[in-house]
Amino acid sequence: MIDLNNYMVQGEPDQKERGYIWHTAIGLQQTDGLKTSDYLITTANRNINGDITLEEAREIIDDYYKTKPVQSDDETRMEEADKVSARVSQILAEKTFSFSPIEYITIHRRLFEGIYAFAGKIRDYNISKSEWVLNGETVYYAGARSIRDTLQYDFKQEGEFSYKGLSMEEVAKHIANFVSGLWQIHVFGEGNTRTTAVFTIKYLRTFGFDVTNDIFAKNAWYFRNALVRANYNNLKLGIHATQEYLDCFFANLLLGENNVLSNRNLHVNAPSKNKKSVPINVPINVPIKISTTMHKVLSILKENPNTTAVQIAKQIGVTDKTVKRALGVLKNGGLIERVGSNKTGHWVIN
Repeated sequence: MIDLNNYMVQGEPDQKERGYIWHTAIGLQQTDGLKTSDYLITTANRNINGDITLEEAREIIDDYYKTKPVQSDDETRMEEADKVSARVSQILAEKTFSFSPIEYITIHRRLFEGIYAFAGKIRDYNISKSEWVLNGETVYYAGARSIRDTLQYDFKQEGEFSYKGLSMEEVAKHIANFVSGLWQIHVFGEGNTRTTAVFTIKYLRTFGFDVTNDIFAKNAWYFRNALVRANYNNLKLGIHATQEYLDCFFANLLLGENNVLSNRNLHVNAPSKNKKSVPINVPINVPIKISTTMHKVLSILKENPNTTAVQIAKQIGVTDKTVKRALGVLKNGGLIERVGSNKTGHWVIN
């Protein structure tokens, strides 16, 4: 007879862990410039306080959008942020994991099922993506025909790698290198960074890392930009792929270091430490008058080029029309420009 009493059925995580899980899940939406709704925050707090389970929280969010008509691009993006946040929370709460490409693909399917038609499917087309940190240039991702083989190879190499005898610093750098390579494949049409982040957190737990700090929650946008810089070369312009920024992120995450994680330092045009920089909010020879609102808009765009007019309006306490008017003046004055579409593009500060 098999003694099933040796196994315990997993229950809900405790309040502290639920708080961390939701904080991370919501923060990760920043990687694609998404912002969750107040309704999601309220639902998350109900779960954190123990009033509802994670499964119930996810169902509540799904039901909410079944009855709420989504009319604008901003509302569509918020729906995605809410649904994916609830799903990230549920996955992170589960103490299950398998180090395999199937697990990685399954995470993507669970996160984006019903949101993307290609959820959990390896892309069969080549892609590029304009990056703010690269002045609108793109990282070279794996070709569609080589994705499956490249994914299998990376997992095989990592699975056979031995961490025995490595210092903690060497462990952190190796993990950063594996994560960088995995992300560069860009297995899916969308949602690669969030899928990679969730997979990474669960993978790190198998090494005994709790990863219960706020690094992912507060620095999701930095995490994405660091991955970009680790996989971009332009020798003509003197730009080399560098893992230093990603190493700083993982050193903070795993070693408890306090490296400064600033997105502006990752930009390919960021001034070197020995050069005097000009603050972005001090216009030089610009034939327009910069208002207080415009200063605030520039500051927000500098930190998160993917943010929307609605999100900016909420942050600085003005109407959407006021922000859109400010963006128009800044754009016409040549201080900013829009790269890509209104839905998936981003702002570049000149």
